[in-house]
Amino acid sequence: MELGLKDKVVLITGGSKGIGFACARAFAQEGAKVAIVSRDPANLARAYEQLTQEGLHVHRTRADLHEPHSAADIVEEVSTAVGPIDVLVNSAGAARRYDPETLDADAFRATMEAKYFPYIYPQQEVLRRMAERAKAGGGEPGTIVNIIGMGGKMASDIHIAGGAANAALMLATVGLAHYYARYGIRINAINPGSTLTERVEEAVKLEAAQHGIGNEEALARGQAKVPLGRYAKPEEIADVALFLASRRASYVTGAIIPMDGASAPLI
Repeated sequence: MELGLKDKVVLITGGSKGIGFACARAFAQEGAKVAIVSRDPANLARAYEQLTQEGLHVHRTRADLHEPHSAADIVEEVSTAVGPIDVLVNSAGAARRYDPETLDADAFRATMEAKYFPYIYPQQEVLRRMAERAKAGGGEPGTIVNIIGMGGKMASDIHIAGGAANAALMLATVGLAHYYARYGIRINAINPGSTLTERVEEAVKLEAAQHGIGNEEALARGQAKVPLGRYAKPEEIADVALFLASRRASYVTGAIIPMDGASAPLI
């Protein structure tokens, strides 16, 4: 299926590992001009080297997207070095888990700073530029894909603050999609469940240690709870991101796509 992504400029936040890295590889394989952002220079260098070894060229840059000026700077840098951004994939930011009895205002504030604003800051800067291009009649409208998480749909005792940030991101996604549709700009989100990334691998190790079992057994127990019988692969999330960003999804906007293997049977 021709996705029409060749030569599109794609900015991927959190693109140095996990789902973000899988998205970077997938878009680059489609011939897109990919820029990846991470605040960790070691992860960024490792991702760049791996993609280069695979024959894929990406632009890399370090930035801390917890600050609005950093987001504006990075969008300006990529727009100048690579070209006006056609696609933004937000995959940066992870929320710490808390015992509910330790949750306080500071914990909620820290969680929003860790997960909500690293999406909002670059999104707003990219949207401003996409809308300006649309008003000027400058080519195809852009699109945004937010990789959020199922925690905003189904509460977990240890993920209340993070789930609240996810829920806020979902509302921002559909609200902004409603407004910016007038310019032809599409905004969608994916809600992955447990996905085989470094973060889940660490959680599996912790689970194994707590129960005195091996990592493989801990992983098997976790995957057995998923109706599909396994966790998602990052590449599977990336495939859906490709579709949502492509012209094949030209009438899809304001959609929240669950990818949790049917673990949360919610409408």
